[in-house]
Amino acid sequence: MKSLLSLLTLLTLAASVFAAEPKRPNFVIIYTDDLGYGDVSTYHDSDVATPNIDKLAAEGMTFTQMRANCTVCSPSRAALLTGRYPDLVGVPGVIRTNRDNSWGFLKQGVPTLADELKKQGYTTACIGKWHLGLESPNTPNERGFDHFHGFLGDMMDSYITHRREGNNYMRYNDREIDPEGHATDLFAQWAHQYICTRGAHKQQPFFLYLAFNAPHFPIEPPKEYLDAVKKAKPELDEKRAKNVAFVQHLDDAVAKVLKALDTFGLAENTIVYFGSDNGGSLPHAQNNDPWRDGKQSHYDGGLKVPFFVRWPGHIQPGSTSDYQGMNFDVFPTFVELAGGTPAEDLNAVSLVPLLEGKPMPKKPRDLYFVRREGGQRYGGKAYQAIIRDGWKLMQNDPYMPLELYNLNEDPQEQHDLAKTNRQKFRELQQALQKQIQAAGSVPWQ
Repeated sequence: MKSLLSLLTLLTLAASVFAAEPKRPNFVIIYTDDLGYGDVSTYHDSDVATPNIDKLAAEGMTFTQMRANCTVCSPSRAALLTGRYPDLVGVPGVIRTNRDNSWGFLKQGVPTLADELKKQGYTTACIGKWHLGLESPNTPNERGFDHFHGFLGDMMDSYITHRREGNNYMRYNDREIDPEGHATDLFAQWAHQYICTRGAHKQQPFFLYLAFNAPHFPIEPPKEYLDAVKKAKPELDEKRAKNVAFVQHLDDAVAKVLKALDTFGLAENTIVYFGSDNGGSLPHAQNNDPWRDGKQSHYDGGLKVPFFVRWPGHIQPGSTSDYQGMNFDVFPTFVELAGGTPAEDLNAVSLVPLLEGKPMPKKPRDLYFVRREGGQRYGGKAYQAIIRDGWKLMQNDPYMPLELYNLNEDPQEQHDLAKTNRQKFRELQQALQKQIQAAGSVPWQ
C-alpha cells in the first residue's frame, strides 16, 4: 500500500510538472520578395493599401529600422535560414539556372533553422520560393524541411505558367508538379492546407517557412485587382497601377494564411514573423520611401525592409522598436523560444529581450552586407557595406569608390563624408576587411 501511494504521488508530481511546462510556440515566417518599405501602408501612407499586413503589425511589434541581409534574393535567404552572413555559408550572390551566371552554393553541414527546430521536436515545412539550390544536395527536403511544396528557382517568367527559362521548378517534395493558377494564390492555398493538417496534430509544434515570389517582377496581378486599382486610382500610370494591384493581391494572400491559423485554433500559440528579402525594384515602380534607392543597392532603400512579429499574449499589440538588426535575427530568436540554445558562432542576435518588452543587451554590433554578381557592371566581383554605430561605409559596385555616411545625421544618405572624415573611413574599412577575410575560405561555386 505504501509503495502504491508513493507511485501515485510520483505520478501526480510528474503530471503537475508536465502541466506547468509552457507549451512551445509554433513558428511561421511569411517572407516576401522585393517588397519595398514604402509599399506597406503601416510605414508609408501612399497609393497602396495593405490592411491585412497592417493588421498583423498592429497585433504585434513593428520594427522600423531592420535591414535585409542582402540587397538581392539568395544571400538574404541563406542568411535567414542559417543565422550567418551569406558569404560564410557559400551564398554571396544569386543562385541561378545558368551555372555560368550563378554565384552561390549553400555550404554543406551548416544547420538551417529547420534543422535546429527539428532537434527540439518540431515538424517543418517550406512552401513557396526556395532559391537556395535547384538539385541535390541543396533541396529543401535535404536541408531540414520535412515537407516542401513550392518553387525551387529564382524568379518565374510568369506567375501563371510558373516556368523559368523553359524549366519547370514546381515541386511537391521531390516530385515535379504542374499546378494551375496564379503562384501567389497557390502558395497561400498550400499554406492553408498545411496549417489544416497541423490543426489536427496540435500536440507537435511546427515551423512553416512561407516564401512568396510576389511582388518580384514580372509584375503580374490578376485582372480583377488591376481593374479595381485603375477604377479607384485613375491618376496612376500603368506601371505603378500594376504594382499596387500586385501588392494588394499579395496582401489578400497573407490574410488567407492568417485566417487559417484562426480557423484551426493555432493563432494564439503561433509566432508569426513577416519580412522581405530586400527592398523594392525602382525600375518596376516599387516604393522604398523614405529611403534612398532600391533593390541591388546598399543605400537603405535596398536594405531597410518591413519587419513585424506577432505573438498573442506575449508581445504587446501595437508596440514598436527602433532596434537596428537584420532579418536573420529571427534564427536565434526562434531557436531560443523553442527551448534550444543558439550556436555561439552565429552572426545573428536573438531578439527575445525586445519581444519580452525589455531592452537589448548593450553590446557593440557591426552589420555587414555583401553581394557578388556577374555582367559588365560587376565582373564576378563582390561589393560590400558595413554599419557601425550609425556610420555606414559602402559601395554599389566593385569598381566605384567607397562612400561614407553618418546615418544618425543623414538618414537619406545625401552627404558622402569619405574624403572629410578619413579616421572613421579607415576604421570601417579595417572592419570590412576582416569580414572579407572571414569568408575567404568558403567556396561559393
